[in-house]
Amino acid sequence: MNNIAGIALIIAGLIFDFIGCLGLVRLPDVYNRLQASTKCVTFGTCAILLGTVFIIGLNTAGVKCILTIIFLLFTSPTASHALARACCKTDVKLCNKSLINEYK
Repeated sequence: MNNIAGIALIIAGLIFDFIGCLGLVRLPDVYNRLQASTKCVTFGTCAILLGTVFIIGLNTAGVKCILTIIFLLFTSPTASHALARACCKTDVKLCNKSLINEYK
């Protein structure tokens, strides 16, 4: 049962990561790309690591996966925010279809 749950989480994580990669290619500007890649890749990678924990169990590698999940949940949104703020401060333009820039 744990193997099935682990494989399902890994497949869901791979789908999330793939959608994040598509967002990097398809979205028009840096702000949209940051949003898509941060959410999808963060949740996708956490799902893959959690699926790995389900499969291998709670040994030293499983604990490392859990610690990596915690680290990723704290650092990825923070890094994304820092990148978006730096882009805003250096006047990186929004795409033409964007209607509102609440920071200006």
